[in-house]
Amino acid sequence: MSFDASSLANAVLRQLQAYDPGHDLPALRAKFGGQLAELGSNENVSGPSPQVYAALQGAMPEIIRYPDPRGMSLKRALAQHLGVATDAIALGNGSHELLILLAQCFADSQTSIVHSEFGFAVFPIATAVAGARAIRVKALPADHPQSPYGHDLDAMAAALRDDTRIVYLANPNNPTGSWFDDVPLERFLAQVPSHTLVVVDEAYREFVDVSGSGGAMPLLDRFPNLVVTRTFSKAYALAGLRIGYLVAHASVVAVIERLRESFNVNALALVAAEAALADQAHLQMSCSDTRRERQWLVQQLRERGFRILPSQTNFLLLDLGLDAAALERRLFERGVIVRPMGGYGLAHTLRISIGTRDENLRLLDSLP
Repeated sequence: MSFDASSLANAVLRQLQAYDPGHDLPALRAKFGGQLAELGSNENVSGPSPQVYAALQGAMPEIIRYPDPRGMSLKRALAQHLGVATDAIALGNGSHELLILLAQCFADSQTSIVHSEFGFAVFPIATAVAGARAIRVKALPADHPQSPYGHDLDAMAAALRDDTRIVYLANPNNPTGSWFDDVPLERFLAQVPSHTLVVVDEAYREFVDVSGSGGAMPLLDRFPNLVVTRTFSKAYALAGLRIGYLVAHASVVAVIERLRESFNVNALALVAAEAALADQAHLQMSCSDTRRERQWLVQQLRERGFRILPSQTNFLLLDLGLDAAALERRLFERGVIVRPMGGYGLAHTLRISIGTRDENLRLLDSLP
């Protein structure tokens, strides 16, 4: 008897595909050993604060217990760090989970969600999960001086409908590395009606060092429909523990709490995030090292004739102007893992994470 459960899936899930990690990394690590350059996932190779390791060791005896379902110790630390109330914070299994939850909580088949053409891949997935109508707004042109392929906020404001419940923004944006400044963001927020949430994903916020781009967090008091998501996966180097958070009006958080899984963040992640947050000196050192290495790698790649888009993240987008599959395959064969962007509609580009100096040198040595 043949059986295929895909025919039983609901209408929303029939539109989706499972996440494709790209490569079997454990097998590649076994094959290449220490010579594998993993430059495909935007991890922070500087590593977490030493305080994180000590905190994890101290927490090990408690793994027999369920984690605090509300994560109150971490929430109190975040509240003090950010200058917000604890009831304005929700914790998630990475910011990914929170972005999905927002769509599930505030959108449905009778509403629409607006996002940029080359915005974060989770945005269209969240839209589909909610059964909402996607309004995909054309991005800025490839030759834009600051934000090639970035968010066109004016066009996104014009795309709003009466039934729009969420606008997803990413600043800086993955996979383009582009960003927008505070003035355009404030101008955009002023055009959005109160029944539409503006969700600004700031996963890479800590890497930003340009003037005029302080982020969305200071605007929360002025715009109660603003939601800011952040993560401990990138600058804090806790990608393997999966923990993120959002900050929003308390009523937004209260709605999310109705659907959030009770123990969505594990005990070790809670402890590690609190320890990482406490060591701001390590965070600043790590981000400075990343920016310095990013600048060096940009220079090296441009000297080799490659077009590198402006970035305020821990990755670069290399724009070949033609199909990048051959170059990605060449790098892969030499043990250098980068991320092809065909799934975003940017098949002529490759996303390259900022690695260690040794990894970056292996990348450069593997180029044609």
